[in-house]
Amino acid sequence: MGSGKADEVGMEKEKVLTVMKEAGKPLKAGEIAELSGLDKKTVDKVMKDLKKDEAIVSPKRCYWEPR
Repeated sequence: MGSGKADEVGMEKEKVLTVMKEAGKPLKAGEIAELSGLDKKTVDKVMKDLKKDEAIVSPKRCYWEPR
């Protein structure tokens, strides 16, 4: 019980990172949402976790790329 939500978040993180890697350039959250098919609120939440985990970096304001 409860692990379903954790699995979903893990899959969302993986999807966001995959989109960022495949783009080959820094992206804004809105672009990531569009390319991944995820809701922008979901992308914002996932990116917050990825920033905390230091899995993504910002080369310029509002743009993000995988570390």
